[in-house]
Amino acid sequence: MPGVKVGHDKALDTEPTLDRPRPSLDGQPASRVQLPPGEHASLLDGLCARFPAVSRDQWLDRLQRGRVLDAGHRPFASDAPYRAGAQVHYFREVADEVAIPFEEVIVHADQDLVVADKPHFLPVAPTGAWARETLLTRLVQRLGNPDLVPLHRIDRGTAGLVLFSARRSTRAAYQALFRERRIDKGYEALAPALPGLEWPLRRETRLVRGEPFFRMAEQAGMANAVTLIEPITADGPVWRYRLIPLTGRKHQLRVHMAGLGAPLLGDRVYPVLQPQADDDPDLPLQLVARRLDFDDPLSGVRRSFTSDRSLMG
Repeated sequence: MPGVKVGHDKALDTEPTLDRPRPSLDGQPASRVQLPPGEHASLLDGLCARFPAVSRDQWLDRLQRGRVLDAGHRPFASDAPYRAGAQVHYFREVADEVAIPFEEVIVHADQDLVVADKPHFLPVAPTGAWARETLLTRLVQRLGNPDLVPLHRIDRGTAGLVLFSARRSTRAAYQALFRERRIDKGYEALAPALPGLEWPLRRETRLVRGEPFFRMAEQAGMANAVTLIEPITADGPVWRYRLIPLTGRKHQLRVHMAGLGAPLLGDRVYPVLQPQADDDPDLPLQLVARRLDFDDPLSGVRRSFTSDRSLMG
């Protein structure tokens, strides 16, 4: 299975502007962009400038096939003028997108909230080389609800629980759980043994963007990333760990474990970036978003969800 490709347009924002479900096509939700100020003769010129990795012929083809829509979900004409500030919905397309042969499990679904147990290798939402093979696209298709929006993200290589808002009118209440850190998240991972340390361990460091752009790095300075770490089983050269992120920085758990000298099994990014290669289904990243616990903001009832995804150990 190919690794991540580059050179494709990125999905910018899955949240619609209008009080209506965002447009979808065969289960794939549209991406959205607001046109920035600029001097462009046509919408086509503006899209080419905004997304230089997508050819002019590709954008023209999308326009002609009705794959680029206005805020009212009506197709733009191929010669539509450029209007700064306009909302544009478009359907990402990736040539030769490879099918991901692992299935998600719907753990819970009601009119406001959907909880899915994601397999390794499946992206949460369209990005990079993935447009249709995403958890969001699959759930929209399965549940027939184009208004689904992920409330948070986990890495493509990470398995486990992801929460989705299913209705616009209650979305803000669930988003506040993450913004105000009123949700308890627990992960499990396999990594080399760390004998001689005192447990539980609190890792506090400052994470900043590294090189290349998709990596993170620890840097001296005020901590902005905090993880609680403790062994679940501590036998042999590989231990099973419980990881509790108290902050939500990108790649936080992976960077913190690598910084302790125990990079997660299957991690091809930390501590050393390895050459791009096909996904290895026999050795996925050994990290699972195991549990989510929170007081439901609508009912006040305590909710607890658990992933059944397995680690190799």
